[in-house]
Amino acid sequence: MGERLKFTDLDQYLFGEGTHYDIYRKLGAHPTTYRRRKGVYFAVWAPNAQSVSVIGEFNQWDTEANPMTKAGPIGVYEVFVPGAKIGQLYKFFIKGINGEELYKADPYANEAERRPGTASRITDITDYQWKDDTWMKNRETFDEKVDAMAIYEVHPGSWRKHESEEDNEEGFYNYREFAHELAHYVKEMGYTHVELMGIAEHPFDGSWGYQVTGYYAPTSRYGTPQDFKYLVDYLHRQKIGVILDWVPAHFPKDAHGLANFDGTALYEHADPRQGEHPDWGTKIYNYGRPEVKNFLIANALFWVEECHVDGLRVDAVASMLYLDYGKKDGEWVANKYGENKNLEAIEFFKHLNTVVLGRNHGSLMIAEESTAWPMVTGKAEEDGLGFSLKWNMGWMNDFLEYMKLDPFFRKFNHHKIVFSMVYAYSEKYVLVLSHDEVVHLKCSMLNKMPGDLDDKFKNLKLGYAFMFCHPGKKLLFMGQDFGQLREWSEERELDWYLLGEDAHRHLQEYVRTLIHLYKKYPALHAMDNEKEGFEWINSNDGDRSILSFVRHSPTKRNNLLVVCNFTPVAREDYRVGVPRKKQYKLIMDETGMTVPKIYKAEKKECDDRKFSFAYPLPAYGVAIFLF
Repeated sequence: MGERLKFTDLDQYLFGEGTHYDIYRKLGAHPTTYRRRKGVYFAVWAPNAQSVSVIGEFNQWDTEANPMTKAGPIGVYEVFVPGAKIGQLYKFFIKGINGEELYKADPYANEAERRPGTASRITDITDYQWKDDTWMKNRETFDEKVDAMAIYEVHPGSWRKHESEEDNEEGFYNYREFAHELAHYVKEMGYTHVELMGIAEHPFDGSWGYQVTGYYAPTSRYGTPQDFKYLVDYLHRQKIGVILDWVPAHFPKDAHGLANFDGTALYEHADPRQGEHPDWGTKIYNYGRPEVKNFLIANALFWVEECHVDGLRVDAVASMLYLDYGKKDGEWVANKYGENKNLEAIEFFKHLNTVVLGRNHGSLMIAEESTAWPMVTGKAEEDGLGFSLKWNMGWMNDFLEYMKLDPFFRKFNHHKIVFSMVYAYSEKYVLVLSHDEVVHLKCSMLNKMPGDLDDKFKNLKLGYAFMFCHPGKKLLFMGQDFGQLREWSEERELDWYLLGEDAHRHLQEYVRTLIHLYKKYPALHAMDNEKEGFEWINSNDGDRSILSFVRHSPTKRNNLLVVCNFTPVAREDYRVGVPRKKQYKLIMDETGMTVPKIYKAEKKECDDRKFSFAYPLPAYGVAIFLF
């Protein structure tokens, strides 16, 4: 075997240490030339197997045609198959520790057979010519602490669909078509990033991509790995960042997948109390095994470095941190201190985030973490987990509970809408209204709102205005920006026809205006993580359900005063206290469009301030003033 691809002693050492960060260039299937013959080099980690061979279209799936050789003590098997070609399907035939016969897809494959097929496909991921140099260079200076981030969460298979055609009966857009349509929409709306669901290969559409069998393979539902790279490349050239959902918390039990890979619990824990999620019916990774950690960390680097992705949103972090997550007494094993913290997962996160962010300045690691675990976005060297940002699930839950209420009852629940500022600086947050909030009979965002249809639209506009003016980066799931009426389903496209109706179109225009306002004024994003960036004017007006606050800019110029009226009662005599005697220019109201109007502060005490001005605040009114 030529030295260029052979699994060397150094490879053995690094993989055994869990620090072979480009292991995907060695394991898997790699087209190459050996002794002047073209073919494919295959390598797979199966330390407890009795024997391993590679089978595929190149050898008529003959289990004896291409036996693999053990390359060293760590348990990697390798073989060069002359004549094997790009595009051909293959699997590994593994004779397990007890002689069982296993037909496994390649854990490091870069392409998979279109489901329901389960084989891997030979491909060459090195032949794509990137054109996003400007973006990649500029990315190095991106700083999520101060830069604006308005994220559009998208499920590619159900954003838009073609009408069924013979060659594409499911109507999926190819990654390349999707790139152009999506970029056009995202640029028009003003979003800074897209967050893509379900990109890594998965067998079941209904899992939305959260039960992954091909961690190194963009799903073949929408095209080839080159097509996927084109999607990222094109979005970058349109100045749009790309974030992927990433699922290191668990994996499914499908026979062709990672479970019981070489006849033993190789990627998972052998003890079901440590290695299985009872609620999800999935396997839990063994984060203490160096080769397993290496598989996951190198996978994160694969997406960021090989595919130019700008960040990963890490799914179900809490399920990894707590040994008893979703488990009853007797279903879990305590750590060496008798506690429920998963010490190996904690160490994994510190290692993961330090390496990914250290090697890729300006990239993002975002935690979906639903508990009060401390310092999720704290530095690893200070005993934090090292994430860039954390989804603010507390804000989301309180906000939605409050917005769902009949406005009469909001005064009794005023704490729900103001509580988030008590802990706003404990982490670096993203405010999220994600796909999880519009499925499983939770209603669409519009239908969560109280009242008749007109009131629902007014409430939703008000809620979005509050969200975009509240500290934290922003995320909206597709369809929420124009008032999708039905819950989301992966089986159909969004109800784009609704944009033919005035109310839906006006909501979309309103959200567009909000996003552009959010990006235009540093007061709304540059000091998200500094207490000096936010100041309550009045957080105690629960009886009238009115909030007023200031977002300060770093330069102390172009600050914004925000007033939100969460009831259908107009306050013609509303007066708001202000920080200083200046002119306050109304730049946006509840209609989303306004001719700027000037209000002059006068020396009249209000809200414990010396200065104030009067402003007629409409029902469900929003007022954003520039000063």
